[in-house]
Amino acid sequence: VQLVESGGGLVQAGGSLRLSCVASGFTSDYYAIGWFRQAPGKRREGVSCISSGDTDTYYADSVKGRFTISTDNAKNTVYLLMNSLKPEDTAVYYCGASSFALLTTISRRYDYWGQGTQVTVSS
Repeated sequence: VQLVESGGGLVQAGGSLRLSCVASGFTSDYYAIGWFRQAPGKRREGVSCISSGDTDTYYADSVKGRFTISTDNAKNTVYLLMNSLKPEDTAVYYCGASSFALLTTISRRYDYWGQGTQVTVSS
């Protein structure tokens, strides 16, 4: 099982980035995918997640209205489109896969993680 993130980079405040999370090796479709971020000295926080089957989504209040999570099942890829970026969005962004029955951003409910991609927003 492997999750690989990409799409991070350096962007000015107000700009946009689209992160990708490519999943491989899963033997089951019953995994929700979540995006998390961790800034230096801070705890990992859940940003957004999407249920298996794409029926439910969740956004943290801090990103609601600016970030959009979506999937391309043909490519086994989950995207996080980030608009109107702010310096406080600077962090390493991780995607995770969870087999938990309920959509959640509790990190211990996630079974697999990618290596992370750095997002830096300059002011």
